[in-house]
Amino acid sequence: MRVALDTNVLAYAEGVNGLAMKNVALDLVGRLPQDSVVLPVQAVGELFQVLVRKASRSAVIAHAAILSWCDAFQLAETSGEVMLAASDLAVTHKLGIWDAVILSSAAEAGCRLLLSEDMQDGFTWRGVTVTNPFGKSVHPLLKAMLE
Repeated sequence: MRVALDTNVLAYAEGVNGLAMKNVALDLVGRLPQDSVVLPVQAVGELFQVLVRKASRSAVIAHAAILSWCDAFQLAETSGEVMLAASDLAVTHKLGIWDAVILSSAAEAGCRLLLSEDMQDGFTWRGVTVTNPFGKSVHPLLKAMLE
């Protein structure tokens, strides 16, 4: 089973929301089977922006961080098909376009889960279920991956 990570999971793992959240995110990512994790290219680009703008890190440091993530996990590209499906998703389900791109690229990569704190927990589209990995309850598929 494949799982995609949204920007917030990556940002938390980079310490953007404090040390406690960094530790939780790093523990989560560290427990996932490495070969099952997919990073949507959109999430990687958003991470760069978050690190530079919100965390006030230099572009050089942000670049090094995204290179590290890209070295660790497979990337899910944003193709033309992904963008068109994302625009349909944004229209039909009222998602922001960039969230829709992340979900669409996760679906195109064959993911069953998208770990995100920002999207509607439990929303399923094209076989991908959005789940908040920091919520009170753990989605059964995520629980199985972590065990």
